[in-house]
Amino acid sequence: MALRKIWLNLNGADRMLVCDPEKDSLADVIRRAGLTGTKVGCGTGQCGSCSVILDGKVVRSCVKKIKNVPDYSKIITIEGIGTPTNLHPLQQAWITYGGVQCGFCTPGFIVSSYALLQENLNPTREKVRDWFTKNRNACRCTGYKQLVDAVMEAAKVMRGEKTMNDITYKVPEDGRIYGTNVPRPAALAKVTGTCDYGDDVALKMPPGTLHLAIVQPGVNHANIKGIDTSEAEKMPGVVKVITAKDIKGTNRIMFPLGHPRAKFNGIDRPIIADEKVFRYGDVVAVVAAETEDQARSAAKRVKLDLEELPVYMSYLEAVAPGAAEIHPGVPNMYLTMPLLKGEDTREVLDKSDYVVEGSFQTTSQPHLVIEPEVTQAYIDEDGMVTVHNKNLAQVLALIMLCPGLGIPEGNLRVIENPVGASFGYALSPASTALAAACTLALDGKPVTLTMSYAEHNAYTGKRAASYSNARLGCNKDGKITGFEFDFAYDHGAYSELGDVLTSKAIRFAGYGYNIPNARAIARCGASNQTYGTAYRSFGNSQAMTMSESMVDMLAEKAGIDPFEFRWINIARPGDLNINSYPYKEYAYEAIMKKMRLYYNEAVARAKKEDSPEKKRGVGIAIGGYNITGNPNDHAEVALELNPDGTITHWNGWEDQGQGADVGTLVHTHEALRELNLNYTQIKIIRCDTKTCPITGPAGANRSHYMAGNATKDAAKQLLEAMRKPDGTFRTYDEMVAEDIPTKYLGVFDTTDITIDLDPNTGAGDPTPEHNYAMFLAEVEVEVSTGKTTVLGVRMVYDIGEVGSVQAVDGQAYGSMMHSIGWALSENYIDNKDYDSLVKCGFRFAADIPDNMTAESVENPIPRKTAAQGSVGCCEVFQSATQSAILNAINKAVGVRIYSLPATPDKVKEAMNAKAQGKEIKPEKFFLGSGLFEELDYIAEHPVEAAGPGMAL
Repeated sequence: MALRKIWLNLNGADRMLVCDPEKDSLADVIRRAGLTGTKVGCGTGQCGSCSVILDGKVVRSCVKKIKNVPDYSKIITIEGIGTPTNLHPLQQAWITYGGVQCGFCTPGFIVSSYALLQENLNPTREKVRDWFTKNRNACRCTGYKQLVDAVMEAAKVMRGEKTMNDITYKVPEDGRIYGTNVPRPAALAKVTGTCDYGDDVALKMPPGTLHLAIVQPGVNHANIKGIDTSEAEKMPGVVKVITAKDIKGTNRIMFPLGHPRAKFNGIDRPIIADEKVFRYGDVVAVVAAETEDQARSAAKRVKLDLEELPVYMSYLEAVAPGAAEIHPGVPNMYLTMPLLKGEDTREVLDKSDYVVEGSFQTTSQPHLVIEPEVTQAYIDEDGMVTVHNKNLAQVLALIMLCPGLGIPEGNLRVIENPVGASFGYALSPASTALAAACTLALDGKPVTLTMSYAEHNAYTGKRAASYSNARLGCNKDGKITGFEFDFAYDHGAYSELGDVLTSKAIRFAGYGYNIPNARAIARCGASNQTYGTAYRSFGNSQAMTMSESMVDMLAEKAGIDPFEFRWINIARPGDLNINSYPYKEYAYEAIMKKMRLYYNEAVARAKKEDSPEKKRGVGIAIGGYNITGNPNDHAEVALELNPDGTITHWNGWEDQGQGADVGTLVHTHEALRELNLNYTQIKIIRCDTKTCPITGPAGANRSHYMAGNATKDAAKQLLEAMRKPDGTFRTYDEMVAEDIPTKYLGVFDTTDITIDLDPNTGAGDPTPEHNYAMFLAEVEVEVSTGKTTVLGVRMVYDIGEVGSVQAVDGQAYGSMMHSIGWALSENYIDNKDYDSLVKCGFRFAADIPDNMTAESVENPIPRKTAAQGSVGCCEVFQSATQSAILNAINKAVGVRIYSLPATPDKVKEAMNAKAQGKEIKPEKFFLGSGLFEELDYIAEHPVEAAGPGMAL
C-alpha cells in the first residue's frame, strides 16, 4: 500500500494528514481528522450528508477521491461555520425554524446553504430548492419547507435586516412553553456537527473492537445446503466467520402473533439464516475482522451452497393455486380478520341507487432514511450484553431476543444512539439481535457493524404492499348505505406485527364516515418480498388508498361534488364507527368547515390555470389514526429533583427525529408549572434500558400521549412530596433532611379504558383516543407524457392541543413528502435494482412543492384522557395525502389510477385508453376464498378472544 502525505487547509488551519490515495475519500480523511460533523449516509453521492466546501464549491465528500484533491486545498466543514458557543445565523435559524429533526442531514444542508449564501445573499425560495436539488442534499424528515424557511431567515440576518436575537426563540411572557415553538434540546449539537451518530460512536469504540460485515445471499428463496467459510477465515485480519451454528439459543426472534386466528406462532425469523433463505436481504453469515475493509473483503469469499426454490414475489403469487408453502407447515395466507356491522351488504348494495366497485394495489414503500443501519455491541461492566443502535421499541428487544440469543432474561441492555431517522422500520429488533449474537460468538469482544446503503435497504423491512377488492353504495341523496371489501396485506418473508397490521384494514377503511352496514375480511400473507414492518400510518395508508378512492368514485357516479359527498357522510354525534362503537371525537365537521374555503379556492384556481397541455386537478381525502394500539398499553417515566434545583426526566421515549426530546421537555415543564422552572432547568436522560424506565415503543401515535400521562403522574407525586403545609416547596436539601424521596416513578396504563376487537365480528374499541385530518392536493398533469406534478398540499387536522409546534409541523410536512413520493415514484422490490435512494424513487427538494400548509382547527377538541389534552400526530399526517393525489389526477385528466405509484407511463397509458373509449382497470384480485365464503367459515368456527397483543 502506497500512502500519501497531504496538507489540507481545514476550516482555516493547515493540517498534515496521511492517506491511501487509491482508497480514501475526502470524507474518510476529514472524519479521521476528528471532524465527524461530516456524515456519511448513502456513500454514493446521492444524499449530501457529507457535503463540504472544497475551494469554494460544494462537493459530496464521500465520492470525492482524496487523490483528486490538491495539497493545501481549502475545505470548510460544519465545524468551520459555527460552534455551540458562537453560532452562525444559519445554525440558529435551523434551530428556531424547525430545520432539525433527526439531524443527520443537517450539517450537509447547512454547509450547502452557506455556499449558496456566499454566492447569492438574496435567493428566492425556488432558488434555494433548486440549489439543494442540484447539490443532492436529501432530507427525509422535513419535507424541505422548514429548511427553506431557515435559509431565508438566516439570509435576512446576513443582509443586516434582522439580528441574531430576532431569530432566536423567546419564552412567552407567561412562561409557558407548551404549545410554542420552543427548540428541541438536541438541536444545538446537531446543527454544529457535534452530535455523535452510530458511525461517530464506532470511531470512539476502544482498541480491539472488531468490525463486522454481513453476507447476504442475493436470492429470494432457497434451501441452505452449506456454507463454506474456510477461504474467508484465512483472509488478513479475520477473527471469525459467524454463522447460525455459533448462536447458543434458538436463533429466533420471538414476535408472537396475538390473534386467535393466526396460523403462525410468530417465531419464524432467524437471527442468522440457518435452514432457508426467505428473502433477498437475509443474513447467512457475518465476518468479524480487525478493520471494516478486511471484514468486507473476507465476506466476499464466503461460499454458499443454495438450492433455489420457487419465488413468490407478491401475495397474489403466494396464494395462487399450486403455490408451495414458503414457511413449511404454515399456509401462505396465515391470518384473517372479519368485520360485521349492520345488515348483509349483498342485499343492501343490491337495493342501493348507486354502487361502485374497484380493485386496488399499493406497493412496498421503502423508508429511505439517510443514515443506514449502524450497531455496536459489547459486554458491559455488569456482564450485560449491551447494544447501541437505532431502536424505536427497546422493550421489544428485551422481551423477544434473550431466548434466541441463549442468554438469561434480563441480561440484555439496549441503548439508543442518536439516529438518522427510522419512520418505523427500527421497531424490528433484528439488527440488535444480530450484533448481540456476534459479540457473544466472539467471547464478548466489542463489535461494530455499519451496513452499506444497499445492504441496509435489503436488510430492513418496508411498508407492506396490499391488494383489495371493494364495493360501496349510496342512496339517491348521497348517503352511504353499505361497504364491503376484501383486503390483503403482503407481509413478505416474516410475520412480525402481522396481526397488528391486519387489524388496520377493518378499523380504518371507510374511517371518518357514517357507514351503517359493512362486511369485510382483512388478510395477511407471506411472500418472498422483504418483510412488512412499521411505517408511519402503519396499515392505514393502504386501507385509505382504497377507501378514499372508492368514496370519490361513488361521489362521481352519484353526480355529487366530492367535498359535498363527504360533508353528507362524515360521522356526527351518535354515529358509530365501522367497528360499531362511537367515534372518540366528532371532529370532521370543524375540519371540513375550515377546509371548504381552501377547496373552493383551489377548484377555482385549477379551472383558471388549466390548459390543453397541462391539466389541473384538485383532490381531497379524509384520514385518521389511533392513539396507542391495544388495550394493554403501558408506560413509565421518572422525575427526579436534583441538588441544584433542576429536574431530571428519565424515560425510554425513543427519538428517531420525531421529537422525543422536545416532547419530554414540554410535558415536564407544563406538569411542573407550579415550580416556575426555566425550561433549561429540565435535564433529559433517555433510552438506556439499564437505567431508564420502560416507556414503550415510539409508534402508533402513542408516545406523546402515554409518556405525557406518565409524566403527569410522576409530577403529581413529586409536587406533593415537595409541598410544605404552607403551600411553598421544599428544596432538595430539605427533602433529604426530612428523609423524603427525591425521585418518583410515573405510570400510565390503558387496559381499563379500552375494549379489544372481537375476533368473530371486528367490533371493539381498542384504543383510548384518535386523531383526525383532511387533505387537499393540487396537481398538474402533463398531457404529452402523463407526468404528475404536485403543486400544493394542504392539511387541516385535530389532534387536541398542540404540544410542540416544531414537532407537529415537522411531522406534518415530512409526512406529506413521504405520501407524495409513495403516490408518484417510490417503490421497493426485493432485488439488486432497488439498492439506493434514487433507484427507489426518492424525492428531492425540487420534487416537493413549497406550497404545503398544515393547520389545526381553531378550537381543537381536548382529549379527555390525555395530559394537557394532547395526543400524538405523526401517523394521521401520513394516512391519506396519497389518496388526495390520486383523486386529483382523476379530476385533472379523467382517469383513475388503481395501483401505486402513479408513474408517468401509467397515467399516460390510462389517458390513451380513455381516448379510445376504454378504461384500464384491474381485474378482481384472487385473494383466497371469497369474501362471503370466508365470513361464513368464520361464523361457523368462532374463536375465543386471545390476550391483547402488541400495543402499536
